[in-house]
Formats: sequence, structure tokens, C-alpha cells
Amino acid sequence: MARGTVNKAILIGRLGADPEIRYTPSGRAVTNFRIATNEIWRDKEGQQQDRTEWHSIVLWDKLAEISAEYLKKGSHVYVEGRLQTRTWEGQDGVQRRTTEIVALRMQMLDKKGAESEGPFAPGEPPVDEGPAASEEDDLPF
Repeated sequence: MARGTVNKAILIGRLGADPEIRYTPSGRAVTNFRIATNEIWRDKEGQQQDRTEWHSIVLWDKLAEISAEYLKKGSHVYVEGRLQTRTWEGQDGVQRRTTEIVALRMQMLDKKGAESEGPFAPGEPPVDEGPAASEEDDLPF
């Protein structure tokens, strides 16, 4: 890592569709999905405003296989990774560019056995349920 730089993204959101898993020619698993994060605030007039942001997530190898097996549309998930921008030329010859999060860590936040109710309940932002119990045990206080 270069001195004085950080490339880290942490998101908690809900999947907008089922994950898509593929395998590279060399056999590596890669899974892609998009998650939504939601921001709610009141404007100057006191009216509630809502903005949803969509984030592209890429997972590799065992993490890709786990996410493809257990996540589905509406799943609540914690993702930690790094931002990566890719550029390619489309079939139409136009240069394309995307920024995605290459996940190095993923944690499912839904309660075991609970069915997801879609990306968000009407008018409800995703709720940060806090760190998992195993993470809390590692805290020094």
C-alpha cells in the first residue's frame, strides 16, 4: 500500500436482484450483484426527502460461491472492500466505464430463516443492525 492512501468502502444495504455467478476460463468463481443504500432527510420546508443509491458489488472465489448460494433479492448485507474502476469498449465501439466495489468481506444481516421483504419496506430506510456478536466480542471495552 502506498504511504498515505486508503481505498476502502463499507456498505450496508439490500440486494436489488439475485446474485449472478460466473466462472472464469481458469475456474475462478465471480459473483456480481447490486445493493441499494437509502438516505432520508427533511428539507427546509420540513418535507421528507428520500434518495436511493445503487452500488455494483463484485466477489471472487469462495466468497462469490457463498454469496451466490445464500443471498437473494432483498437480502440485507454488509459489504467491505475496495473501489475499482474498469474501462472497456462495448460491441458498438463506444468506450464504457464503471466503478464497482470489489468485496473482500461480506456478512449476511438477515435473521436466520427470515424471508426478505424486498429492497425496503415502504418509507423505511435500511437499518444498521450494528456489528455481529463475534465482532462485539473483539472490542477492547
